[in-house]
Amino acid sequence: MLGRQEIFEKLSDFLEELFEIPREKITLEAKLFEELDLDSIDAVDLVVKLQELTGRRIKPENFKSVRTVGDIVDCVEALLATDEAVQA
Repeated sequence: MLGRQEIFEKLSDFLEELFEIPREKITLEAKLFEELDLDSIDAVDLVVKLQELTGRRIKPENFKSVRTVGDIVDCVEALLATDEAVQA
């Protein structure tokens, strides 16, 4: 299972590659829409990449309250933890 830091690193890679966001702007506290200038279409693209990373379908309702990079890390971490519990 991916740890919190690994999820953050992969997410940072995606943000840098897909949206050309400078790495130094990507922090756990960075606001996706206000600070990183993502829009709803970017969010969909990001969810697709996260689904590829986790191998799991991410439900839109899981991302409704996401506002920061840290929120995404929390969601992915929770998704992976749920899957671990189901597989155990």
